[in-house]
Amino acid sequence: MRARRSGKCTAALTGTLGVLALAVAACGPTPHDDAEPARHTPVQVADAPALLPVPQGKGSKTPDDFNGDGRRDLVLNDLVKAQAHADDAGIGIVYGGERGLAPGARQLLSPERQAAPTKGQRPAVFDAETTCDLDGDGFTDLVVSTDPPFDGQGPPPVPLQLLFGSPKGLAGQAVKLAIPAGARFGNDWPDQPVCGDFDGDGAQDLVVHASGGRLSFLRGPFSRKGSPRKAGAPIQAPGNVPTGPAADVDDDGYDDLVVRTAEGRGTSAIVLGGPAGPTRTGATLPAGIDVALGAFGKGRATLDAAVGTMGETSLRYDVTATAVRGTLQSPGSKLDAADFDGDGLSELLSSGSQLRVFHGRTAGLTTTGMVTVQPPARGTTRVVTTGDFDADGRADLVVRTYVGETKDTVAVYPGTKKDLVAAKPSVTFSSSEFLVK
Repeated sequence: MRARRSGKCTAALTGTLGVLALAVAACGPTPHDDAEPARHTPVQVADAPALLPVPQGKGSKTPDDFNGDGRRDLVLNDLVKAQAHADDAGIGIVYGGERGLAPGARQLLSPERQAAPTKGQRPAVFDAETTCDLDGDGFTDLVVSTDPPFDGQGPPPVPLQLLFGSPKGLAGQAVKLAIPAGARFGNDWPDQPVCGDFDGDGAQDLVVHASGGRLSFLRGPFSRKGSPRKAGAPIQAPGNVPTGPAADVDDDGYDDLVVRTAEGRGTSAIVLGGPAGPTRTGATLPAGIDVALGAFGKGRATLDAAVGTMGETSLRYDVTATAVRGTLQSPGSKLDAADFDGDGLSELLSSGSQLRVFHGRTAGLTTTGMVTVQPPARGTTRVVTTGDFDADGRADLVVRTYVGETKDTVAVYPGTKKDLVAAKPSVTFSSSEFLVK
């Protein structure tokens, strides 16, 4: 869906790529990230809700709506494993219901069943990257990264594949994304996709990393064979890392994106869309670990930017206009933006050592009225995404707490008008449910 600036729609851009979600994705468990020693016993799934059929829709403009029923769906990478060090199970989809996410209506996407093979070989890696309606049929599609075989000679193959939405959800087999040779540059892997309508024609496009400070711009809509409508020569950019989700930062009808000089800590710049695509470099931003865009306050001419570091968060209000500066005395190792109270201003979510929500105000962000979200369980907690899953006009917060590779809790905290985020989650489940046959 087009990420436009409006009273109900804001966007967050993170330095670590994943689903977005937009988008934006959860950091999966690693052997050194555990709050307590990893458990090597098989995961218990006896309490998983009964598997429900995927509701069938007719198409919608709701973001992340793979089955087109008007309800937002959830994407999960790094699922719980049956036992420690087992192979990755794949990608989990939880479909939306009348009251929000319905964990029983779930789907496991695995490379064995859904991935397109290369030279007869199925990929081992199958990770969700970003979502948008690439073919314009009213059903959100999923962009997935894989690991096709490569002998090191010449340009590597395109590792990205597309899974198209349908009334039955993500029901078919993936197709490989086709990037014409003339749209590529250098010998880097063409990855890190960002969705958006960068040329303002109403169709979703893709921007993909090339190399040497260049990006591949693929104009939508895309065919069911994975081909863009058009792709020209690579475009020059102020960095090598396109970062999503896209947003119409200056409210001119064209989506824009953040491009970073490197993964992790590095400077970044806003690249503005236009009839020729994202070709104009706008405001530059200071070095930081993460970047989030939203309407945090102090004017409504353009979106604002928050740049996080380990010590504090730098603020740039109206980034394409006056660029009023400020700081927030809170570390911002991971940042997101969402309108949790439905007032048209974005809240800033910081998820470093704690989950903190800072209230968007017309005077700008401050620590006054900050809300701390308590994790649903013991372990390491990461933000999965934000989005309006219960269709009440307020964004909800989805977090995942994990211990080792075999135990986790996914929790949905509704946005509220008074307290920004509810004290207790409305939905909790484990990604181990995807292991139930």
